[in-house]
Amino acid sequence: MIEETNLRVAEAYHKDVGRGIARIDTRLMQQMGLVSGDIIEISGRAKTYAIVWPNVEREQENRIRIDGNLRSNAKVGIDDRVTIQKVQAKHAQRVTLAPSQPVRLVGGAHYILRIIEGRPLNKGQQIRVETVNNPLTFVVASTRPAGPVVVTKDTDIVIKEKSVEEIRVPEGISYEDIGGLKREIQLVREMIELPLRHPELFQKLGIEPPKGVLLHGPPGTGKTLIAKAVASETDANFITISGPEIVSKYYGESEQKLREIFEEAEKDAPSIIFIDEIDSIAPKRGEVTGEMERRVVAQLLSLMDGLKSRGEVVVIAATNRPNSIDEALRRGGRFDREIEIGIPDRNGRKQILLIHTRGMPIQEDVSLGEIADVTHGFVGADLSSLCKEAAMHALRRITPEIDIEEEEIPQEILDKLVVTKDDFKEALKNIEPSAMREVYVEVPHVGWEDIGGLENAKQELIEAVEWPLKYPEIFNTISVKPPRGILLFGPPGTGKTLLAKAVASESEANFISIKGPELLSKYVGESERAVRETFRKAKQAAPTVVFFDEIDSIAPQRSSVSDTHVSERVVSQILTELDGVEELKDVIIVAATNRPDMVDPALLRPGRFDRLIYVKLPDRTSRERIFEIHTQGKPIAEDVNLSELADLTEGYVGADIEGICREAAMLALREIVTPGIGRKDIEKRAGEIRISKKHFEHAIRRVKPTTSRENLTTYERSAELFAKYATEFEEEAPEAEEPEKEIEHENVPGFFQAQ
Repeated sequence: MIEETNLRVAEAYHKDVGRGIARIDTRLMQQMGLVSGDIIEISGRAKTYAIVWPNVEREQENRIRIDGNLRSNAKVGIDDRVTIQKVQAKHAQRVTLAPSQPVRLVGGAHYILRIIEGRPLNKGQQIRVETVNNPLTFVVASTRPAGPVVVTKDTDIVIKEKSVEEIRVPEGISYEDIGGLKREIQLVREMIELPLRHPELFQKLGIEPPKGVLLHGPPGTGKTLIAKAVASETDANFITISGPEIVSKYYGESEQKLREIFEEAEKDAPSIIFIDEIDSIAPKRGEVTGEMERRVVAQLLSLMDGLKSRGEVVVIAATNRPNSIDEALRRGGRFDREIEIGIPDRNGRKQILLIHTRGMPIQEDVSLGEIADVTHGFVGADLSSLCKEAAMHALRRITPEIDIEEEEIPQEILDKLVVTKDDFKEALKNIEPSAMREVYVEVPHVGWEDIGGLENAKQELIEAVEWPLKYPEIFNTISVKPPRGILLFGPPGTGKTLLAKAVASESEANFISIKGPELLSKYVGESERAVRETFRKAKQAAPTVVFFDEIDSIAPQRSSVSDTHVSERVVSQILTELDGVEELKDVIIVAATNRPDMVDPALLRPGRFDRLIYVKLPDRTSRERIFEIHTQGKPIAEDVNLSELADLTEGYVGADIEGICREAAMLALREIVTPGIGRKDIEKRAGEIRISKKHFEHAIRRVKPTTSRENLTTYERSAELFAKYATEFEEEAPEAEEPEKEIEHENVPGFFQAQ
């Protein structure tokens, strides 16, 4: 039997944080005679106590997983060595806690007891209590009896009113408070922690340790949070520079402030200097007009890599605009490594949700995995807002029961305060991804069942849009790239835009809708920039469906346009975004047009718009289904036969049928609402309204089909040419550099020239 052993510290699992748990290898537990739930003493530079649990994964035996709170109490960091041994802890009769800052907790003792029940405590130990916003820190002022004690249901918890100001509370951000960035944290640690803790390793290798790290990525992904965690986890002196605070109106003072910060960091080495929003103080010198900005950049360059040695000073910078920073800063020796902090994937989102719901009373039916599935494109800050919004929604539910005049809210009302699945559903309606806020579209609730007919078009859209987003592993298995773009073409009113709405609703992806003309601007280059920005946002918030309505207005045939060449440049920009050097990942383009003859032929080849779907006029069965959809909820008379109506509407599109139903309803209303009738009489007779067969027949005579026979022939010929072109393209290997020119040889310059 082993009494004590030496172990290396590792970070805790996200689900264990704040629960006083230490995980060690199962075989080691057997050797030490430990079972799950026993208390162990962890000795680093100080002593702390934890509940021992077995490791979930089979790992090296010499690892102990403890969270930031336990590491802080034991005064150790990750990869440090600690000694553990089994101890017997008595049941606590009384525990006195002192807050690290003034705090007013309603029902505080009861709330704290519920959180720390079953945890071992010792005098002087710090306890971190998770809340929806900032965690609270308490210090154990005394325990009765003395020594390590375990909190039970009968323990009397006393919270002192005076805070313990003199006790230094750590920053409070540990690596376990960052979700979904395991690889990025590992990179930052090896760049920063190793040089500060073990500079001899680099001396042995004969190299200089790295001097700077640039963290870049979209806003809200956790760049500043990583810097705070590094400062908290290392014993280094941490100095923060917020870009604009060093700027002064006096000549030379801005540079002097920078020099003083670096001098102070050298005196108190090892130090970390964190520059937030570095693009504000180090912009490209060739693009700024002010002389002061250039001097500040030059000063920063010389401080980071000048003649004078910097010592043990590491610079971390954060920005969401890396291409705005002066190029000279981005070379080796200054910022040695650039780490992109990207938008989290599904597992990352689940970890972030676990972190933000730690201190939240959640109902058992809430599945964080399900929420992670539907929050595509959400960054950490968005998920934090989502959890707060859900908590606020739960609070609104019990607000009517609270008496504002009362000093303390009764405990039974506080116990009702639980966040449910519905609260998260409501919160999702109000929170959208920050990358999408400028282009956010309220997705209409249109499902496949709301579209009558169009079965082929529906199936093709499901295959091209839903399958790649929901089952990407199938495409990886057979090594096939999913279609990138779908063009819906056909007569007006057949349901092209309706199909796009259903795609947006059913695919659970982010949805960006672009009406053709809104991209065009009177300023040179602005239209192309709008296209670039749209695709950039789509890539950031992937998976995304981008819908171009009336694409013929922004991508007409380039040879046929006689304006200021704006359309030609916009078409070229769209072509390069769709099939350029930069790959579109998890972004699907859907476009609709009723003028396929005007769309530039270069867009219509495989690799850009892979699927060209002809949305036909509805057949008899489809027309009957469309009548069913549009008569739902209407007071239809018994003599109305939808099958007969479908026979009478040969050549009508979906929009025409909707117009017939609306017109029939208006004709029925006209019989009730007669001149001179009073409001009360109308209310009485409202229940008598019936839309009868004669109303529908009269409506059919009034509403004419929008598509003429000549136009229909043109569209059908267009579809045939599409099919012919697609098969020829597949049969012949596309070796030519410019497939557009091959199209012109087909003697069909617009594909769809009306005869």
